[in-house]
Amino acid sequence: MVITLLLALGWLRMMDALAAHHGLEQKLSRKIIHIGTGPLFVLCWPFFSPQPSARYFAALVPLAITLQFIGIGMGWIQDPEAVQAMTRNGDPQEILKGPLFYGLVFVACTLGFWRTSPVGILALMMMCGGDGLADIVGRRLGVHKLPFSPEKSWAGSAAMFAGSFLFALSFLSLFNRLNYFQPPLAGPASIVAAIALIVTLVEALPFRDIDNLTLTGVAVALGLWWF
Repeated sequence: MVITLLLALGWLRMMDALAAHHGLEQKLSRKIIHIGTGPLFVLCWPFFSPQPSARYFAALVPLAITLQFIGIGMGWIQDPEAVQAMTRNGDPQEILKGPLFYGLVFVACTLGFWRTSPVGILALMMMCGGDGLADIVGRRLGVHKLPFSPEKSWAGSAAMFAGSFLFALSFLSLFNRLNYFQPPLAGPASIVAAIALIVTLVEALPFRDIDNLTLTGVAVALGLWWF
């Protein structure tokens, strides 16, 4: 737990410093944190023991970071570097939206599914890889907008599908090879692709700041159905 917490905090502080002192664009740093923090945390899951209580110790890591987000967003903690790295416009209260939901989803999936279930890993990786890449690619290449969602683009949705599929399949394959899933998954690529497509449609809906909840919830529901 201590190793995982130190790695997560080290990653966050590094991104805070890059955004505050080395010219990394705010919106880009926000999404790099979104893409990188979750996979780093999940990669640390094999460090924990096989005891049932291990999931609670693991969940303390995103919980601690989420409580920090609440403190910064509410103004109880002064952390200008974190505000610079995790907000679009420098308003600390922005952290009480997407970043807060991000942390809460990780706490819930860690407690609810842990490493012996593919469902939590599937949902978390689609949120991290898919939603993160959708924003980065959409802002740079998203010339052609979706007809039903003017803030979303075809390029962003394509990146959403590709990121969701690649991140989820990679992590499911890794944990499958580590024998955490019993029975082992057999040929999950088609299922992951189908879920990634549906989650991409959900992400494309014209809702703001709740993607971390909506697409993860849909991915969990579909994962429970198919796995």
